[in-house]
Amino acid sequence: MFEPLDPALVLGAYSVGVFPMADSRDAASVYWVEPRRRAILPLDRFHLSRSLRKVVVADRFRVTADQAFGEIVRLCAQSADDRPETWINRSIEQAFQRLHDMGHAHSVECWAGDQLVGGLYGLAIGRAFFGESMVSRATNASKVAIATLVARLRAGGFTLLDCQFMTAHLASLGAVEISRRDYMALLGAAIGSSDASSSGVVADGDFVALERLGAGDDAAAGSTVPGKLIAQLLTQTS
Repeated sequence: MFEPLDPALVLGAYSVGVFPMADSRDAASVYWVEPRRRAILPLDRFHLSRSLRKVVVADRFRVTADQAFGEIVRLCAQSADDRPETWINRSIEQAFQRLHDMGHAHSVECWAGDQLVGGLYGLAIGRAFFGESMVSRATNASKVAIATLVARLRAGGFTLLDCQFMTAHLASLGAVEISRRDYMALLGAAIGSSDASSSGVVADGDFVALERLGAGDDAAAGSTVPGKLIAQLLTQTS
């Protein structure tokens, strides 16, 4: 058995810089993490290498959003050669599925034909997106997913992409590590706080703005966005 995790508690925790993890897939409970150093990926500093740009522009994968959220979470939770254990237990999986149903949690999926070969998921609050986990079952799938996510967040007016912990993979894409103090300042500005604006309220980012850029106002989140548009957004200067 696992202990249910209240989605409202999860939202509140992320809003103050804390997030849940578990010791294993079968762990009954979670613990709460507040890193002293936080990895973020500045949305205007994503490193689109020549090789990755070629993969994106060639539309090697069909990339969608919010079309297989539960499948992405379960794929992220599976053991792999480079990650024999997971921190995503049943409590976290269930809570994020409920948050997805509520419109707070989102996924990006990469497909090879009808096969799901990679992607990522995370949580959106205000203009902040908290990346939870990403997975790749085909070369470059996770890189394409995060490139698409960055383009999506830029198009939707987001200001913060939280990556939690630094890895070599994230560093190669432009992620940097900052102090908790600096992170909390960025978080407050992105989600709203008494110090962020006179009203303390920040408008939400638009997670589906990218589809409208690629296919007009009637586009839905499941629409496939051309790789050329993704590359264009990633190379635009602010």
